[in-house]
Amino acid sequence: MTEEEKKIADRRFYKAEQEASFADQQEGTLQTQNPAYRLAFQDTEFLLRDELRPVRFQLELLKPEMLLEEANIGSTLVMYGSARIPAPDECDALLAKARSEQERKIAERLVAKSKYYDEARKLAQLASKCAVVEKGMRQFVVCSGGGPSIMEAANRGAADVGAESLGLNIVLPHEQAPNPYVTPRLSFQFHYFALRKMHFLLRARAVAVFPGGFGTLDEFLELLTLIQTGKMKPIPILLYGREFWERIINFEALAEEGTINASDLDLFHWCETGEDGWARIREFYDLDCG
Repeated sequence: MTEEEKKIADRRFYKAEQEASFADQQEGTLQTQNPAYRLAFQDTEFLLRDELRPVRFQLELLKPEMLLEEANIGSTLVMYGSARIPAPDECDALLAKARSEQERKIAERLVAKSKYYDEARKLAQLASKCAVVEKGMRQFVVCSGGGPSIMEAANRGAADVGAESLGLNIVLPHEQAPNPYVTPRLSFQFHYFALRKMHFLLRARAVAVFPGGFGTLDEFLELLTLIQTGKMKPIPILLYGREFWERIINFEALAEEGTINASDLDLFHWCETGEDGWARIREFYDLDCG
């Protein structure tokens, strides 16, 4: 018996990666070359079967959770918003693409909202500069959907001050690559919208919601529902763009109709600037950094 074999605390079974390397060294035969012989966790075709959906759910839940824990990410500032609002330096190009009066009007409305790109970037800068650390874990790390526009502004703001930031991207039928400002080791790709939304909120200690479409609405309303129903403890919800939101959602009417309580309108705070939002977060958590 070797000295290694005498160590009581050492594991007696090989790790999965070692077992996989043993399998790779096997000589090719008719049996070993057939897909049925592959180790189940190395068989991509098997893992992609419909019956394996529960396993894929679990993998998509575990992978980001484990990697974020290893990266000492304690909490996040989540930033939702449109993938269509242009950065200020892209406004002229967007207007130039308009080919009809209707397209021109839409382009002008998007351009009018480009100020929120700057405010999202500023909010991310302020949160990232604060660099709160509790129990050895980094707090208020900026987290976006990893895509363009408002999401890009969030990651860009963190990068401006040399901070890391998360991007939770989603696989879509059309191409969607992570924006270049997401920290590569914190850039995740999801198949399931539900699990992506779960990861947005598992570590969220504040959420900033900028003007957006169906996706932003979905994320915003689910967050409100979780807090309203007591499934989630209150956190600062910063709603940017009062004129936009009140045009598309009549919040007061919901209370007047009795389908929500008037007090539910206090679940979110109206904001217009990055400083507004960061001041709300600082007040809520009694932070002393500016």
